Amino acid sequence: MNRTHTNGELRLTDLGKTVTLSGWVAKKRDLGGLVFIDLRDRYGITQLAFNPDSPLYSQTLDIKSEYVLEITGTVIERSSKNPQLPTGDIEVDVASLTVLNKAKLPPLLIQDETDALENTRLKYRYLDLRRPVLQENFIVRHKTVQAVREFLNNEDFLDVETPILTKSTPEGARDYLVPSRLNEGKFYALPQSPQIFKQLLMVAGFEKYYQIAKCFRDEDLRSDRQPEFTQIDIEMSFMSQEDVLDVSERMIKYVMKKVKGIDLTEPFPRMTYNQAMNKYGVDKPDTRFDMKLVNITQLAAETTFGVFTNNIENGGIVKGITVKNGAELYSRKGIDKLTDFVKKLRAKGLAFVKLIDGELSGSIVKFFTDEQQQELISLAELEDNDLFLIVSDKAEVVHQSLGLLRNHIAKEQQLVDPEEYDFLWVIDWPMFEYRDEHQRYFSLHHPFTMVQETDIPLLDTAPDKALAYCYDLVVQGQELGGGSIRIHREDIQNKVFDILGISKEEQQQKFGFLLDALQYGTPPHGGIAFGLDRLIMLLVHTENIRDVVAFPKTNSGQCLLTEAPGIVSEEQLTELAIKTIK
Repeated sequence: MNRTHTNGELRLTDLGKTVTLSGWVAKKRDLGGLVFIDLRDRYGITQLAFNPDSPLYSQTLDIKSEYVLEITGTVIERSSKNPQLPTGDIEVDVASLTVLNKAKLPPLLIQDETDALENTRLKYRYLDLRRPVLQENFIVRHKTVQAVREFLNNEDFLDVETPILTKSTPEGARDYLVPSRLNEGKFYALPQSPQIFKQLLMVAGFEKYYQIAKCFRDEDLRSDRQPEFTQIDIEMSFMSQEDVLDVSERMIKYVMKKVKGIDLTEPFPRMTYNQAMNKYGVDKPDTRFDMKLVNITQLAAETTFGVFTNNIENGGIVKGITVKNGAELYSRKGIDKLTDFVKKLRAKGLAFVKLIDGELSGSIVKFFTDEQQQELISLAELEDNDLFLIVSDKAEVVHQSLGLLRNHIAKEQQLVDPEEYDFLWVIDWPMFEYRDEHQRYFSLHHPFTMVQETDIPLLDTAPDKALAYCYDLVVQGQELGGGSIRIHREDIQNKVFDILGISKEEQQQKFGFLLDALQYGTPPHGGIAFGLDRLIMLLVHTENIRDVVAFPKTNSGQCLLTEAPGIVSEEQLTELAIKTIK
């Protein structure tokens, strides 16, 4: 085999050249004797021409889609050009043809738009991956990883691999466990992140570390989650939060320029966690559109509407969002659907008012005096035909339901440009959150996050008020990366474990090696991890993570191609001292 060119590179400047091409048959057309074949490889498509007088003509009659061919011929100008193809000005007049392999009829159309069900695509993933649109996704993925490595290498970071077989530690999600044959009754865990190891590398004096790290979490799956995923993992010593944000921001800008040709010259805006929750209802706000949450608690307390006043007396709040032109966009039936949406998020209901011809309408308007109605119009910045949607409940429920309703309406009404990249840092996160159902504190990020220097005394008096050196990078309403400055003092780490209700025995059992390391001159350090899969989704404009993972799992965690997970033999289980319980 002696391929001289790919199927994406021939142009008019190549006219008259003798070329040898290889690839798959994407399409065959017989126009009354004149046969054309579109030959496809990773680089593109080239049209092959077979004249009815050619001795090869009869050979083309048996050729079908996805046959693998090698041809030799002369580059000629196409009489009917195709501006949709880079090679659309030329074709190859074929002089010799070899069928390298035949193909069965594929169970799916191998083209950008396919009619196959996703399960079929996943079962025959090697065919699905022949589609140019998917191959382009993986070219973008390759370029992105290449750009990340270029940037971090130039910043003097070291690429260090950390273990895949490690110890089970509580990091939020369930671990994937691997039984040890040599240590009967004991288990490894696949890492949810390289968190502890990268901190130990800082203790070891590596100072600047990165890794394109494979991570595993046994959690419920959805369109943007897989049980195994890839992180761009970064850690630095002798760095402040500001230093980490600076390196991270410059890396993202470098990637956007190298991969997409987009110059992001402005500094990424910043917002505190409390600002995000109060204005947008979520900790990863989409700021490409307005519709901020409006606090009307004080006004609502003065009305005669019992739903509002009783909730406020019990410590609740009342907030709403203004939908511009919403009176026309949403009928009563449409508002009922929005009500069903927030009820699934634990809200008890959704009140509303409309402003039409300068007058408020809606079933709750009668509980407002004329003066209160005018104040509501002013607070919500209502204009004619606007709709104001209101939730009255506990702060947590109000923020979550309105924050997600805001995103739902923006998507439904196509308020955002998917091509717009809107990066935002969310900083100053609380160290802890108290969960009533568990009657204890939980880390809002993870238990190794450093408390802000001025808030160290609050660890003893009011842990829920302590802020962390913690930060998330948000884009288009999605968390792209998150990190923190780490605890480098043993006394603070012990105190955080105590607040989280982790006993001394459990601290030693699960984190003893880390606590020991903190006694040997641990430098101040911090880092961040970016979701590589999510970054690629952003760059190629897809909402499905399976479009950017070569061999993904289904939402039930199955690989339809290999039929994993599968049953193993009794002999294998016996070796591991394991029995299955039916």
